[in-house]
Amino acid sequence: MCIKFSSARTKESERWHSDGIVYPKPTWLGEELLAKLARWCVEGRQSGFKSTLSLVSIMKYSKAYQELKEKYKGMVKVWPEVTDPEKFVYEDVAIAAYLLILWEEERAERGLTAKQSFVDLGCGNGLLVHILSSEGHPGRGIDVRRRNIWDMYGPQTHLEEGAVTPNDNTLFPEADWLIGNHSDELTPWIPVIAARSSYHCRFFVLPCCFFDFIGKYQRRQSTKTQYRGYLDFLTEVGSACGFHVVEDCLRIPSTKRVCLIGKSRTYPAAAEASMDEQRTRYISSRRGCPVSPPGEGLGALEAAAGHAPGAQAGQRGTEARPEGLWLSGFHPREKAERVRNCATLPRDFIDQVVLRVARLLLGGQRSDAGSAPRGGVEAWNRGGSLSLAEVASELDRETLQRLKRECGGLQTLLRNSHQVFQVVNGQVRIRDWREEKLWEEKELEARKTRICWFFTHHPDGCVLPSDCCPFAHGPRELRPAPATRKKRQLL
Repeated sequence: MCIKFSSARTKESERWHSDGIVYPKPTWLGEELLAKLARWCVEGRQSGFKSTLSLVSIMKYSKAYQELKEKYKGMVKVWPEVTDPEKFVYEDVAIAAYLLILWEEERAERGLTAKQSFVDLGCGNGLLVHILSSEGHPGRGIDVRRRNIWDMYGPQTHLEEGAVTPNDNTLFPEADWLIGNHSDELTPWIPVIAARSSYHCRFFVLPCCFFDFIGKYQRRQSTKTQYRGYLDFLTEVGSACGFHVVEDCLRIPSTKRVCLIGKSRTYPAAAEASMDEQRTRYISSRRGCPVSPPGEGLGALEAAAGHAPGAQAGQRGTEARPEGLWLSGFHPREKAERVRNCATLPRDFIDQVVLRVARLLLGGQRSDAGSAPRGGVEAWNRGGSLSLAEVASELDRETLQRLKRECGGLQTLLRNSHQVFQVVNGQVRIRDWREEKLWEEKELEARKTRICWFFTHHPDGCVLPSDCCPFAHGPRELRPAPATRKKRQLL
């Protein structure tokens, strides 16, 4: 391969200003870029993850995915949830395609004809359960909170509302597979539940949020990313439960796309009793213990308990806990999902904070822009810029404590007040609507449906004239708000 940089040479006739960013400097192109390209071409792919779809036939998967995508694309148009329909529908279609091919190849390996049964723990919107059931796999989904979309699937899709608490009563001996698709606090428990449900039960987990057996997972190794460390922890859990755990990357629109699969056991069925004692000791060891590297957790645990690795385990954990409960302290998520994005705060409280922060910003440097704003004000005050920490230091303690109870706190409230503020890289400033792009057609429905904050509160009024401002300059300009998507579907 030959790369010539003669065209990159600066010529006086071209008047090319090399700023080093948009227009690279010729010396950098010739002396550094070529060397980097050569190194990148020959370097081995050093990734901490498996190749995408390494455990199934890519051709079979691609065919299955296209067929399912065509079959279930109608779900995008009727999606009643507030989540992005295209992302969630096609992501679940991709996961379903993967499982269908994985199970098809498993049946071929084992000489089976009956399709595998499953239970999806923490099934959420239930679409994955619906697709797998519609494709002939008997199964059901369980989630602590019923979703609006469940009623759309029909009686052939079995979805149950209820909390799953890991204990002796939460077993699924009838299931061939347990599924944990973004199952949050249940994720590390799924290998345990699968192992104790029956010797032939397998598991599939696609982790997203990082949970330990109790509470959040805490990373202990700074040499790994938290995601990589969490995957290694789940692999350790599966191994402690007696599974051969394998890893694969799914082809889904998500940054968390690594799945872990336990298809077979590391011990014979006759050793189930001693293996379960080892599981119990491992689970008990997780309370307050640091994360151990993969492959070291079991050995360290057995040594601490006075057993050689592989020796028969001793008694179950001695910690007092309710009868049948595997580890005290586990709490399933609440049935009613609490909204914590500052949207439920009282309107007058939000208005007071917005006004207070705006006055702080407007008390800063005045704008000395050369041209007068179109609103007719000769020197419209756009204020200064403050960091979130500086803004917080000016608010009283009671206000800050109230905001801290909300996800994101002060930053979330200011971001929600999009009409008034810009929050970029931790800096807060007054929004100048002269710099905003034209509204898209879908946003025009909301034009003049809210009062202009600047018209009412800014000392110089609104920077835009009434006919250019997307917000109402006074009650006379107010229009009724358009119906939401959910309301339109009910009409």
